[in-house]
Amino acid sequence: MERVAFLVDESGTRVDCLLNPETVRVTRLAGVRPRHAADGRLTGAGLADDPLVFTGGGRTELVLDLLFDVDFVEAQVRPDDVRTLTAPLWLLAENSATEHGWLRPPLVRLVWGKTWNVPGVIVAVAERFDAFTLTGSPRRSWLRLKLVRVAENAEAAQEGFADELATASTPTVPPGSAVVATADGAAEPGWSGVRFDLLAHDALGSPLRWRLLAEHNRISDPLSVPAGTALAVPPAVAPAPTGGQPS
Repeated sequence: MERVAFLVDESGTRVDCLLNPETVRVTRLAGVRPRHAADGRLTGAGLADDPLVFTGGGRTELVLDLLFDVDFVEAQVRPDDVRTLTAPLWLLAENSATEHGWLRPPLVRLVWGKTWNVPGVIVAVAERFDAFTLTGSPRRSWLRLKLVRVAENAEAAQEGFADELATASTPTVPPGSAVVATADGAAEPGWSGVRFDLLAHDALGSPLRWRLLAEHNRISDPLSVPAGTALAVPPAVAPAPTGGQPS
């Protein structure tokens, strides 16, 4: 498990968490919607797809599974109820801030290591409790949280992406050797179960460099690479790519 933190911009408050498992699901929704007429959705006879309106902007969502346990608290006096630890995250999903006269959730930043610093608002929290005491107090919490990134212009978003690529770590596999693809958990239909982004992290120091690894091995579909395949590691890292992770 990895430690992550949420920083509240207005107050500077820090909420520490354990990321469990060590994965983050990121979804990007482009600014596209079906075209509507006055009496409902507009469709066209003979068209293969509905007409669309390109509105610009979009929505980037991050879903994290977090773990809280009173036994993990590094303090002399530990709380008896894990809800003492998770309450600050619930409060961050409340409309407690004001912007232009409207109530809104407070702005927070997801901070994880040196490469994740995502500004956003928490729009959903769900929590499951276990390890109850005799008095009914839960000592452990499995919490799922959804963070929506706040609006940034395209230039700022591109700069942030370039910064993430620039802070790549040292590869664990030496250049010119090979890395073996292994399946990670149960595979979904159409997916071999191989995490190509993790292969890129081992081979090139960053999961965002998956495209370089794929091009070097002449792989057109990274999601279909069979487990056990040996992939050659490029002898040197080329200039940072501009694409995201495979989807």
